[in-house]
Order: sequence, then structure tokens, then C-alpha cells
Amino acid sequence: MKPDLLEILRCPVCRGTLALSARRTEGTEIVEGSLRCAACGVEYPIDDGIPDLLPPDERDEA
Repeated sequence: MKPDLLEILRCPVCRGTLALSARRTEGTEIVEGSLRCAACGVEYPIDDGIPDLLPPDERDEA
């Protein structure tokens, strides 16, 4: 995920702004990390450079 996406991404639960926490990067790409909503506190994982923006109750827990 490119950090520039934060300008357009919003929390799907409440439409709040998202804060980025990067655990692993490759160049300017965030490969692993998370996005956390500043308004409602929901956290969305970033795996293999792809943010999972499904609401928590709709994620596959398998």
C-alpha cells in the first residue's frame, strides 16, 4: 500500500480518518502494518501490501 492512499481512504464503519502504523516496508510501499480509525478505534490490517477494509464483523476469521 502506498502511503498516499491515506488521503482518500476512510473508515468503512464511521467514515473517520485512518492512521497508518507500518511494521514492514519495501521502499515507499507498506507491506505489513495496520490502519486505525481515529474516530471509532477500529483497526484494519495491511498484509502483502493490501489493506483489509472490511468491517470487523465481516472479516473471515479462518
